[in-house]
Formats: sequence, C-alpha cells, structure tokens
Amino acid sequence: MASYHLSVKTIKRSAGRTATAAGAYRAGERIECQREGRVHDYTRKQGIEETFIVAPENAPAWAQDRSKLWNEAEASETRRNSVTAREWELALPSEISAEDRSQITREFAEELVSRYGVAVDVAIHAPHREGDQRNHHAHVLTSTRRLEPEGFTAKTRVLDSAKTGGVEIEQMRGVWAELQNRALERVGEVERVDHRSLEKQREAAQERGDTLSAEELDRDPELKLGPAANSMERRAKSMAEREGREYVPVTERGAVVHAARQARAAFREMRERLDIARETYGIEREAGEGRVSAGLAALRAATSKERGPRASDDIRERLAQITERDGADRDELGRGGQSDEEPKRSAQERLREALDKGQGAERDAGGEDREKPSIRERLDDVLNKPRERLEIEDEPNKDREVESEKEIDREVDRDRGLSH
Repeated sequence: MASYHLSVKTIKRSAGRTATAAGAYRAGERIECQREGRVHDYTRKQGIEETFIVAPENAPAWAQDRSKLWNEAEASETRRNSVTAREWELALPSEISAEDRSQITREFAEELVSRYGVAVDVAIHAPHREGDQRNHHAHVLTSTRRLEPEGFTAKTRVLDSAKTGGVEIEQMRGVWAELQNRALERVGEVERVDHRSLEKQREAAQERGDTLSAEELDRDPELKLGPAANSMERRAKSMAEREGREYVPVTERGAVVHAARQARAAFREMRERLDIARETYGIEREAGEGRVSAGLAALRAATSKERGPRASDDIRERLAQITERDGADRDELGRGGQSDEEPKRSAQERLREALDKGQGAERDAGGEDREKPSIRERLDDVLNKPRERLEIEDEPNKDREVESEKEIDREVDRDRGLSH
C-alpha cells in the first residue's frame, strides 16, 4: 500500500555538518572540502540508483559539478553556525517503475528550483538490503541561497522564517502528494497518498459524512520499526512462509505495527463490502425490485468473499441502516419504497427471516458447520489485543555522515529508511 513521507532537515555547521560531506555521501562520490581541507570519499557506497543536479536556467556552468557546487555553497557562508544546505527526504512509491520514480522526483526538484531559485542535488536510493524492500526513497539536497549568474546570492528567508517556513513546507508536501497520486493513477493503482495529518483527514471525512472512513482514521500514526526490528521481522516472515505457518511478530514494535496493519486491512475490507452492498441495492431498486429482494441481492454481493452467520450479521446491520435512510438518502440508492413505519418493520423482519433460513440451508448442505472468522471478529480481535506501552528509544544521530571506509562497509545507508 502506498504511504506518504516527506521530511525536511537542515545541514548546519553548529552540528558539525557540511554541505560537501552531505553531497558526497548521498551521491556516493568523492568531494574535497576546500574550507576544511578534508576529503569525503564515499565512492564505495552502494544502493544509489540515480543522481542528478537541477539548477536555475541562468545558473553558472559550474553548478552541474557537484564538488564545485557544494564548495561554493560552503564559501558563500561566513558564520560558524550557518545553515549551508537543506535536505528534503522523500519516500517513493514502490508500486510504480524506476523510470516513474525518477520522473516525479525530477519534477519535485524542478518545482523547488522554480519556487525558490535554489540549486537542487538529487540522489535516489534503493531499499536497504536488510530493510523493507518497498523502501525506495530520495534525498533532495538544496542550497539555502538563490543561485544566479554571479553565483549564490540572497538567503531563502521564506523557508527560514517561523511565520512562512511551515506554510511553504506544507504546500510542498501537497505538491509531492499530487505528483505521487498522478503517477499511481497512470499505472492503474487504486491507492492514493495523503499529505495531511490523520486528524485533518478524519475531520474532512466527518464533514463529508463518511463515517466509516472517519472511524478508520481514528488511530495513532504507525510506529516506525527501524532497520534492526525491520530486519528481524522480515526474517520471521520468511521463516513462517517456508514452514507454512502464520507469521507471528518477534519484536514489541513489530507486534504493534502488525496489529495496526491488520486493523486497517479489516476496515478496508469492511468498507469494500459495504460499498458493494450499497451499489447493488441501488441498482436493484432502480430495476424495480422491492426492498427485501434488493437487500438480499446486496447481501449476496457483499458476502460473496466470506460466508458465515457473523458476516451476515455484520452486513445485515449495514443493510438495516440503508433501509432506514430518509428520503434524501433514498435518492442516492434509488427512489421508491414505503415510508410508513409498519411496512419498514415488516420488511426488516422478512429480510431477517430470509437470512436465517439461508444460513440454515448452507449448514445443511455443507455438513459440518465450519465458520471462518468474520470481519467484525477479526477486527475486534486486533483492536482488543493488549497494547504494551513502548518507550521510544533514542536513536543515534542519523544526520551524521559516515567518514570512514570501515563504517561504509558495515552500513550501506546511514539513513534510517522511510516507513512504507
């Protein structure tokens, strides 16, 4: 399932970082920092799929030289606590091709150039060999000054200001979401990403009357596994598949994430079945069928993937809500039907009687009644599991560049990876 991630960080001298080291590490190149007299050599770094630089049209020719670009960025700053570069970290959809991932990343870089007049250095990284193999991501390094024919000039204060910085970043988050969704649509994917917080998405769902979506969004953000736990969970999944058994998480964080994903999957399945029921009911009513016949047809359509009394009970609840809608809602499902209370009760009783008979016939035909857990049962099981309080571990400083060949050999990518 496509997921959204965009974060913005600063490369600042007060933290002991340099734009030259950041550029060399992310692109897997060798850059000599003229200001410090140090050489940053990451030519042995693996997992780098593509790198490119996007600069304003009137930028000097040296802007396409990565070493020259970031040495000039360092030289343009004179203060010891200067911010010399800014990094935009992007999660790329695994559902699209490498070419499409490159295209949307380039379009995002071009938008940064057009909007702020900065130089943009892009490095697209493959998933870490020990992590989630859907974790395609990009590191987009930008200058903090405008790049013009004479070189670096004014600071991009619109991104630095407390009043405007957050607004600008939120707008760029929306741009990145739109680029991904267009790419997903082009390849026929149904899933979409949303850059808004869960709270804002839930409020929007409530405003448009989508109660089920609001319920689905009433959850905490997914806990980040981290590379170590992710690797352990991947091995546990592979072992479970080889042994033909159900996967059971082996870490606390893995258990929380797995339960959350199960809950979301159950909600999605419930919503799909409800949509099928509503659509079928509307079609049958428009075709002239009575309320009971249309309800039975909706029930058959919604339960075609799962059988059992609990599944029928769950759909019956939804169908009862449909049959009790007011005149405005009935316009959506198809006009017609009786409006007085007594016929409504009669129709519901007849529907319940028909459902009970249908369940009895299925049990008689199938011999031993072997029920599958219903969606409601599976969802209750997930949501009612005891959830232990997890202390969020202090992660090591992931912003630090690796500067020795020994560390490069041990870790393919110091970036902790983006949650997918």
